[in-house]
Amino acid sequence: MEYGLIGEHLSHSFSAVIHKKIASYSYELKEVSPEELSGFMQEKAFKGINVTIPYKQAVIPYLDEIDETARQIGAVNTVVNRGGKLYGYNTDYYGMRELAEKIGVPLANKKVLILGTGGTSHTARAVANSLGAGEILTVSRHSSNDCITYEDAYNHHTDAEYIINTTPLGMFPYEDGSDHHKASPIDVSLFPNLQGVLDAVFNPLRTNLICEARMHGIAAEGGLYMLVAQAVVAAEKFLDTEFDKSIIQKIYNELRSEKENIVLIGMPGCGKSTVGKKLALALGRPFVDLDDEIVKKSHMTIPEIFERYGQTIFRQMEADIIRKKIASKSGAIIATGGGAILRNDNVLRLMRNGKLFFLDRPIENIRPTPDRPLAMDYNALKQRYDERYPRYCEVADCHIMTSENIDDTVSKIKEEFFS
Repeated sequence: MEYGLIGEHLSHSFSAVIHKKIASYSYELKEVSPEELSGFMQEKAFKGINVTIPYKQAVIPYLDEIDETARQIGAVNTVVNRGGKLYGYNTDYYGMRELAEKIGVPLANKKVLILGTGGTSHTARAVANSLGAGEILTVSRHSSNDCITYEDAYNHHTDAEYIINTTPLGMFPYEDGSDHHKASPIDVSLFPNLQGVLDAVFNPLRTNLICEARMHGIAAEGGLYMLVAQAVVAAEKFLDTEFDKSIIQKIYNELRSEKENIVLIGMPGCGKSTVGKKLALALGRPFVDLDDEIVKKSHMTIPEIFERYGQTIFRQMEADIIRKKIASKSGAIIATGGGAILRNDNVLRLMRNGKLFFLDRPIENIRPTPDRPLAMDYNALKQRYDERYPRYCEVADCHIMTSENIDDTVSKIKEEFFS
C-alpha cells in the first residue's frame, strides 16, 4: 500500500476519511495480526503508515531511526519509509497537546491523573509535563512503582484537577461496557476539584466519561480533535511538507458535522417531528422519530402501550430503542419523546454522538391531544411542563426558542449546529 493505518481491529477508525480530506493520496486501513506484524514491517511495502493499538511499542525494533520525542515517550504511531529506511515519530504527542489546549483549561501546576498504561499513556504524560503540570499520576488496575490503583485514586487523590483517559473503555462497539469492562473508567462525580477531562477515544464522539463530565459542568473533549491534529502532522511527515494548522479545525468541523446527530428534545407538541422532518430534508440526512420506532417495535400506539402496560414499561421500551437502535446512529436527525430525557442513561446515549437541541415552545402555544397520554388536557400538560422544563434546560447543548414559522426554527438549528 502507499499510505495507511495498521492495527489489530480497525472497524471503528476514521483515519481514512481524515487523510482523504488532508491531501490526495491513497490511504488504506490494514488489520494486522500479532503474527503478521514482523513480516509486514520487514517487507516495508509502504511509503508511510500510522500505527494504532496494540503496536505503538511493538513496531520500534523494526525502525532504523526514531524521532527524539517518540524515543522519550517510548511509543511510535507514525512510520515513514525513506529509501528503505524506516523513521518513527509520535504525532499523537502533537495531537494530544492540541486537544489539551482546545478545551481552554491550562494544565500548568495542575494535579493530573492519567488513566491507562499503554503507549498513549506515555504520550499523555509527556504532554502534561510539557504544559507544566504540577503532579502527574498514572492510574492502573494494578499497583506498581509507577502506578497507583483506581482505589488509591478514590481514597487519596480526589483533589485531582485534570483527568486524561488513555484506556479503550467506552470505545465502539462497547460504549455501554461489556461482560469484562465498564463503560467508563472512573467516576468523575467523586472529584470535586476537577476542571478538565480529555479522552483519547474518538468513536463515539463522546464517551460516557466525557458526557458525564459535561453534565457536571466540567470542560471535556473526546479524541476526535486529537485524531485530526495528529493526522495532519503525520501527513506532513509522509509528504515532507507543512500545512497551515487552520486545516485541523476545518477538518474537525467537517467531520464532526458529518458524524454528529442532531437530537431534538422538548415537550410533546413543541414541533420536534415536524421540524425534524424538514431539517432532515434540508440537510439530506435520515430522520428518526423515537415514538414511531416504539410503535413499530410494539405494534401498538403510544396510548395503547400506556393503557395496557403503564408508564414504567413504556419508559423501558423507550430506553431499549435508544440503546439498541438510536444511540449508534451517525449523521441523523432524531426526534425524541417528551420524557426521554428523564432517564440519565438515555441522555448519555443520545449525547455520545449527538448535539441536543431543546425546542422551547411556550406552553400557551402547545395543544393537548389524546395521543399524548401524559398531556391529554391542559392541566396535565402544564404539570409535565413545570416538571420537565428545568431538565430540558439542564441537558440541552442548545436552547432554541421556536416560532410558528418552521423555516425560522430550522434555520436557527442549522446555524447553531454548523457554527
